[in-house]
Amino acid sequence: MLSTVAVRATRGTSTWALAFACLTFVCLPFVATAQTVAPERTAAIKSPVSSGTPTAPSNRRESPAAYMKRVGNELLAASRSGSMAQFAMVLNSNADIPSIGISALGEYARVLPKTDRPIYYTGMINFIARYASREAPKYPVARFIVTSQSKEDPRGTYVDSRITLENGSSYDVRWLVVRRGNTYKVRDAQVIGFWMTSFLDTLFQSFISDNGGNPKALVVALNR
Repeated sequence: MLSTVAVRATRGTSTWALAFACLTFVCLPFVATAQTVAPERTAAIKSPVSSGTPTAPSNRRESPAAYMKRVGNELLAASRSGSMAQFAMVLNSNADIPSIGISALGEYARVLPKTDRPIYYTGMINFIARYASREAPKYPVARFIVTSQSKEDPRGTYVDSRITLENGSSYDVRWLVVRRGNTYKVRDAQVIGFWMTSFLDTLFQSFISDNGGNPKALVVALNR
């Protein structure tokens, strides 16, 4: 099963498990081929997230940093709850799902009928949420702060943050945030030099290759 493949892929590398569970957005794609750009520093934005109810965005357009701070609150609440449904809700609201999903298929994207894409996206989100809800309790997060953002370019905006675990260890995370209408979506995240979507791309494309090159096999597996 695909879930077994995911576990094997992360076994022995706690960094991947940590990133996949605590960030969840690995599924979120996160473009494997994206080129990192060192962000131009702005005034640091440091505010620990709370575990309370996520705050709804105001009518005034948020900055990418403010958006990511709000999403951090939602992710932290989902992580602490251990709820698959809550993880799925955060992903559905904030992930750049179509571009993440299509990127994850690689060359197989052209083979998957457009009519099958909605159920594929649903399965992808549920797969990620299920895995995250199972793994997140192993890496309890104490604090999430946003530290800076870059200027927007054609690829989007890079938002830097730091995640601190309850055991005191911390990780710098760079998020790729893209503009979608009047808001933003998370397109990718980089941890310890790795863009998270590269993991999802490899997992999905390897599964399709092992199943005769038919992406419908992946769709079925994701929706079991």
